[in-house]
Amino acid sequence: MAETLLEVKDLVVNYGSIQAIKGISFDVKEGEIVSVLGANGAGKTTTLRTISGLIKAKSGNIFYKGKDLTKMPAHKIVQAGIAQSPEGRQVFGTLTVEENMKLGAYSQKTADKDTLEWIYELFPRLLERRKQLAGTLSGGEQQMLAISRALMAQPKLLLLDEPSLGIAPILVKMIFAAVKKISSHGVTVLLVEQNAKAALKLADRGYVLDVGNVTIKGSAKELLSDPKVQEAYLGKKS
Repeated sequence: MAETLLEVKDLVVNYGSIQAIKGISFDVKEGEIVSVLGANGAGKTTTLRTISGLIKAKSGNIFYKGKDLTKMPAHKIVQAGIAQSPEGRQVFGTLTVEENMKLGAYSQKTADKDTLEWIYELFPRLLERRKQLAGTLSGGEQQMLAISRALMAQPKLLLLDEPSLGIAPILVKMIFAAVKKISSHGVTVLLVEQNAKAALKLADRGYVLDVGNVTIKGSAKELLSDPKVQEAYLGKKS
């Protein structure tokens, strides 16, 4: 059985007086793709940003390879082996594609040529546009770049926040196919995604967040057939 890579225990996160995450617990095993589903405002992005160290938890713990990351600064978390591709892509528009990617390797001191070549095989469009300014790329191409920038840190755990948001369907298919290849390359993936059907077809397991609480969990197959998940996220009436 695969070892647990990430364990979140009783995590509570506040925004001022508002409790955004209300004591959730979940885990991600090495080699898995785990999807987190939920409506807008459920706490999905907050959860990822807390794991990344961009938001500090009020209480609870985040363990990575058994080590408590809860109070660790964000740059140390990247160095430990966790990288995030953020919601909204957040590429540097006035830098080229390749300059953006090399920024992702800052924790490695130098950009690894093998990693760069692998990413260009994964996303050939970025190879074609490597000298192009990131701000001139389409939304889908910018999403490829955001994922690639995170991969340049050579993470063991990749956090993907809404990779299909605002992207043409044909590019969504390309990105999800790439996520599967990333997983097969030995990178564990924690995926927050609005497209529940596509996410669960890709994932091994999933969790449903509702207003800061984990309300449903199980294998991807179980969630796809769960009447509550079908009605709320897959557009089917129970």
